[in-house]
Amino acid sequence: MQKLISIDLKSDFGFFRKPDANNTINLSYNMLHKPGLLGILGAIIGLEGYKEKCKFPQYYERLKNLNIGIEPLDHEKGNFQKTVIKYSNTVGYANNGSNYLTEEATLIKPSFRIYLELNLENADHHKIYNYLKEGKAEFIPYFGKNEFQIWWEKESFNEYEFEKIEENNNSYRISSLFTIDENEPPAIDFGLEESVRKRNPELGQPYIYFERLPSCFEENLIQYRLDKFVFSNYLFKNELTPSNLFKLAQSKYVQLH
Repeated sequence: MQKLISIDLKSDFGFFRKPDANNTINLSYNMLHKPGLLGILGAIIGLEGYKEKCKFPQYYERLKNLNIGIEPLDHEKGNFQKTVIKYSNTVGYANNGSNYLTEEATLIKPSFRIYLELNLENADHHKIYNYLKEGKAEFIPYFGKNEFQIWWEKESFNEYEFEKIEENNNSYRISSLFTIDENEPPAIDFGLEESVRKRNPELGQPYIYFERLPSCFEENLIQYRLDKFVFSNYLFKNELTPSNLFKLAQSKYVQLH
């Protein structure tokens, strides 16, 4: 049995480390990404994490084919506020007896609505469904660092009627992050966009946010594969339909990947 659900994950802080950093400051992705979310879901249902070098953890092997969507909440045009936190490490085994200083650009109050397409005949998917719905977790989940613990409210759990859109005849607004084809980006329907915003001023100023985010691992290299993602409140024309686009019963569109 297929289910499409959502739950809102929140934390006071978050740090999704970028692998590229200079000697003094470590940078964070602004958005939660799929490999990070799979680790969170693995912790919730009690799957093992990293144990051996050059070997993928249990949670990734068992959940990597799960279809997910991510929608940022309480953001400023796709951005979360950030602060730089300075750390010092004085233990000898870490830095040969001298003080090691580092800085991390940390997200403030990141929150995300995650969408999951679950097959309840799969034991792991069924457990995710039950644990999210009941507000339970085997291990404490966190946003990137174990001091940035996550919580969610059971009231934010939602189930949706849905259909996968192969061909779309209407302009649409995508609520989640979505990937783009660099050779064929979706076109904005400016005429309809203007008229819709006049009727719905609560939509606010239009924006488009771009970020290169990990979508999975390059399994031969054991490193992130980066794809271009977009988050926007614009309406897009019907001529182009992103892959894995789902329409929910409430006329809401999300992309799962």
